[in-house]
Amino acid sequence: MSDVVDHVGFRVADLPASRRMYEAALAELGFSVLGEGEFEGDAYVLFGRGSGDDFSLHAVGSKPGRDRVTTGAHVAFKAPSEDAVTRWHRAALRHGGTDNGPPGLRPEYSGRYYAAFVLDPDGNNVEAVFHAPSAAAA
Repeated sequence: MSDVVDHVGFRVADLPASRRMYEAALAELGFSVLGEGEFEGDAYVLFGRGSGDDFSLHAVGSKPGRDRVTTGAHVAFKAPSEDAVTRWHRAALRHGGTDNGPPGLRPEYSGRYYAAFVLDPDGNNVEAVFHAPSAAAA
């Protein structure tokens, strides 16, 4: 995922509903389902690019730290292009996400920050972002 974060996981209220949204949207960014199953009684789905499980969804369990839905979190997924951001946004909306910012340039972040935002079924703010190369680097 990065040199700083190894992976991110969300606990979700409805694993099949969340999986539908994330699986469709993340496919537009080159992610696929790498695995699914149960760990200590809690169902999960692992997503990633290549062999690394960068992002996961987990059903709410009963053990401390696993016993509530993740809400109010923010995660941004790197997109390979502006078009991929737009496709990601459309797929997320078609599969249960709620618009929280349409695809577009975000000059308040930088002149090259192209992003879109959705709220997932549990209210997490999920983003796809493409950092366009600067004119000097292009």
